[in-house]
Amino acid sequence: MLINLFKVTIMLLSIHQYLLAQNRPTDRVFSSRSEVIAMHGMAATSHPLATQTAIDILKSGGNAIDAAIAANATLGLMEPTGCGIGGDLFAIVWDANTKKLYGLNASGRSPKSLTLDYFKKNNLKKIPALGPIPVTVPGCVDGWFELHSKFGTLDFQTILEPAINYGYGGFPVTEIIANYFEEDCKDLGHFPGFKETYMPNGKAPAIGEIFSNPFLANTYEKIADGGRDIFYKGSIAKTIVEFLATQGGFLTIDDFSDHTSEWIQPVTTNYRGYDVWELPPNGQGIAALQILNILENYDIQKMGFGSADYIHTFVEAKKLTYEDRAKYYSDMDFNNIPVKELISKTYAKKRKNLINPKVAGQSFPAGFLEDGDTIYLTVADSKGNMISLIQSNYRGMGSGMIPPKLGFMLQDRGELFSLKKNHLNIYEPGKRPFHTIIPAFVTKDGTPFMSFGVMGGAMQPQGHVQIIVNMIDFGMNLQEAGDAPRIRHYGSSQPTDEIMNDGGVINLEYGFSDITINKLKIMGHQVNIKTGGFGGYQAIKWDPENKVYFGASEYRKDGQAIGY
Repeated sequence: MLINLFKVTIMLLSIHQYLLAQNRPTDRVFSSRSEVIAMHGMAATSHPLATQTAIDILKSGGNAIDAAIAANATLGLMEPTGCGIGGDLFAIVWDANTKKLYGLNASGRSPKSLTLDYFKKNNLKKIPALGPIPVTVPGCVDGWFELHSKFGTLDFQTILEPAINYGYGGFPVTEIIANYFEEDCKDLGHFPGFKETYMPNGKAPAIGEIFSNPFLANTYEKIADGGRDIFYKGSIAKTIVEFLATQGGFLTIDDFSDHTSEWIQPVTTNYRGYDVWELPPNGQGIAALQILNILENYDIQKMGFGSADYIHTFVEAKKLTYEDRAKYYSDMDFNNIPVKELISKTYAKKRKNLINPKVAGQSFPAGFLEDGDTIYLTVADSKGNMISLIQSNYRGMGSGMIPPKLGFMLQDRGELFSLKKNHLNIYEPGKRPFHTIIPAFVTKDGTPFMSFGVMGGAMQPQGHVQIIVNMIDFGMNLQEAGDAPRIRHYGSSQPTDEIMNDGGVINLEYGFSDITINKLKIMGHQVNIKTGGFGGYQAIKWDPENKVYFGASEYRKDGQAIGY
């Protein structure tokens, strides 16, 4: 009887494995498709039409940076549920001419006329998520022009033309975006201008429905003709400021005209022979480097993918790192942040000693140091230029603030300031808030290896680490690394004053064994099996031996990788 039960169990597990594999003759059981391979160029975005736009720009003579801007503009139209010119932008660029990496922080600052006293007088313990108060200067458009002035080749009329044409002529709404639209229409539909812009038929755009946004197309035309100044000093800035004033907002023309992006040096750590690059704060990119530094002290490969030991070690390293994230990550123009020490191997070894290999930590201290929903895309061209770009309005569509007849919503990134006295991320006028969106890049022996990113709030550093570990420790290819079931830990201390005291919760995607889940629970972890909330991944890898690009985009979004 027991033997027969065992046989039945094995048979069911085998069937389950085949189902997961989708009858593919190669790759891991969870792999959704093969990597895309091409010689001349590659683009990977979260929307097929945006990816095709990038490829069209490459084929017309543009480079990777031109194509990335064109794709971003297209995504702002087709995925307004996660991005747009009302938000911020970060990028890492590999320039084939200089053979160097360049980092761009195109995030906006808080209103100079809004002070901490406002929150005290109104008894606000936390900055609101919606409305005019969390709106900071949108940095995306200035980011485009900074990227273009340094690396671009085509004129802006050509770069924005595809998005303009789609804006006027329409495009079919994809499945995932239709779902997001439905949710956002319920939550934000009452704000002025929302229905006019996003619900022209009186309801949320449905799957396959042709949706257009002539307001945004017209705005893109103005930017193409008038340059960045029309957005920050001209009619667009004036419209935004006047509208926000009617809603009780604080941004002024001076806030817009004074805005600048910043070229910054990416920072790195070496993980088992690979140099992983992120941008320094006000973003959270160095969290990925801190986690990798801790994991490097363990034999992750021996633990095995999907094992309780690996998941436990990963989660505990994340908990430790996010305590530092909550304490230190903020605008470096306002604080002396010890980035070099935070991402050092010595510091990682000290922090690693706080991990109990058998028991989940309920709380951790931040280290004491001597010194003080989103889109991601990546493009590579025939000359070897590569760009890793991420852009967002922060919480879904953003603040709910839609300036009249401009076709986009303003971000609510200011929600991520702290209101706690003496916190490095405390709200101050003209300050950049803590940021969640982070692009990533990997080099090996001084040459490009991979440009990649994982969207999704606090999931992003966790996602970056899992992609790297999946490839380097577990030997997965570019597509498998993104398709593999993911881990997301919730409940860490935050730069917005929340404190972890219960160990948080591990959310796991389907695909991890019951044995693993039960062992994690015995260790003291709270574990849930969930769908959604695990980010969205795009990546391009360079093969120097065969001189080809590999591209990947995953099943959690509507995205696509295309090469030529």
